[in-house]
Amino acid sequence: MESRYEMIIYWSQEDGAFIVEVPELPGCMADGMTYDEAVANAQVIINEWLETASQQKRLIPQHKGRLAYA
Repeated sequence: MESRYEMIIYWSQEDGAFIVEVPELPGCMADGMTYDEAVANAQVIINEWLETASQQKRLIPQHKGRLAYA
């Protein structure tokens, strides 16, 4: 399933990989050697995050789309 949560994607020289952060889901991150691989891995991790939260009866944040930062 394709996620509608905002993803921040950047290259990490230190890790030698693309990093994906999902700000609306605390602790939800993924990586990949290519941009596309990182996004695909993030989709998997987002789904797992949501499944785990649901199983544990935790609050699941509604996706808000683009977030504004001050």
